Amino acid sequence: MTETTHTQTTPPGDGALPRSPEYRVAVDSLRGLRQDLIHDAFAYRPLPGRRTDGRFARRLPGRSREYAAWMPHALIVAAALISTAFATVDSGGPAALMGLFCAVPVLLTMVRPVGAFWASMVSTPVVAVLGSRWFEWPWAAGSFVSHLTVLTVVAIRTRPRTAGWMWVLTALYAIVADSGIGPTSMYGSNSGAMLILSALILLSVTVWHIRRNAEQEVTAQLTVTAHERSRRTLLEERTTIARELHDVVAHHMSVVAIQAEAAPYRVDNPPPELEKAFATIRENAVAALTELRRVLGVVRAEDYEAPDAPQPTLADLEGLLANVREAGLGVDKVVTGAVRELPQGVELSAYRIVQEALSNSLRHAPGATARVEIGYVLGGLGLRIVNGPPPNPSLIKPSPGAGHGITGMRERVSMLDGEMTAGRTDEGGYEVAVFLPVALPDEGGS
Repeated sequence: MTETTHTQTTPPGDGALPRSPEYRVAVDSLRGLRQDLIHDAFAYRPLPGRRTDGRFARRLPGRSREYAAWMPHALIVAAALISTAFATVDSGGPAALMGLFCAVPVLLTMVRPVGAFWASMVSTPVVAVLGSRWFEWPWAAGSFVSHLTVLTVVAIRTRPRTAGWMWVLTALYAIVADSGIGPTSMYGSNSGAMLILSALILLSVTVWHIRRNAEQEVTAQLTVTAHERSRRTLLEERTTIARELHDVVAHHMSVVAIQAEAAPYRVDNPPPELEKAFATIRENAVAALTELRRVLGVVRAEDYEAPDAPQPTLADLEGLLANVREAGLGVDKVVTGAVRELPQGVELSAYRIVQEALSNSLRHAPGATARVEIGYVLGGLGLRIVNGPPPNPSLIKPSPGAGHGITGMRERVSMLDGEMTAGRTDEGGYEVAVFLPVALPDEGGS
């Protein structure tokens, strides 16, 4: 028994040694530093105005609401003035020049945020050298306020990783400044105060970033969920319509096939051409019925069972209105025009539209009164369902399916090439008006 040892050789031409995890972490960190603070450091990124539709801005009057859009810019300008005041009061040096060095980085955050950080890092030792109050080291009073302001604004305008890099570079500057390069302060260094305050500020901004991103993700998810719920409800409504349409059309196609089969026996000695024509009609009706069941049958759920009762029509409205009245909604029905029998699909859709409209009245206007108007007009059927305002709005409960009933009604009307309008009335109620076209007898035969 021999033991074979496999040695892994470096591919020819590849002399690179395997890198350790620590090396890769260091390289990735430096790459992140370059991307956040060096690459396009002075890129032009103007500060956008504040939204005027927020919960605080909406409470302001018209003119003040327009000014509220510039609130972030005003706060930055105020912070620059405060930094200038700290730099010029009892500075012991050229006050105007020191104030300029402290104000410019703060103002720069409005147009070039990352560049403002580097400007603050450069102006800090310059202001400390220009001033004669050496007990403020390595940050003079004006530079202290200016640098904290710059860190805060830049952290808000960028991402948390950039805030971390800014704090690290601030800490490195403090270590270098306190290592004996600068003057010795009789009161000690203020680096500790700077690092602690900046760490607390950047931590707060980071938490704010995380919370805002989480809220945005939740909002986006809720939007997607609402869209999917609406889409699913629409598909379910279309499925219901397709099932009902299948039942209606299948019934008529079955009648056509039966009549075509029985027609030759109603005539004594029918000619062969007539028998052949009726046979062709029956074969086409059966083929169409089979294809219809094959295509529309896919919308039926596996556990779907065809209803035993016939599909409702306008003749069954009295039973529907009775049930609605028992539920607490006062309903009146008005019929105009000559009542006549309409195609089964129109009758069924009209019944479902009235049913859905009254259901919405029960849901959104409890205790109100409603009126159902049915008009048999030339060329179609008109429906108008209107309800009054709810007598006690506090009884209205939020409904997760709000708006889907209107969508279903529009689908039914669109299926029949009809027209529909829905909206609130001047009295505070709601009105649904529908017109379903019906072909005249001579039009159907032409």
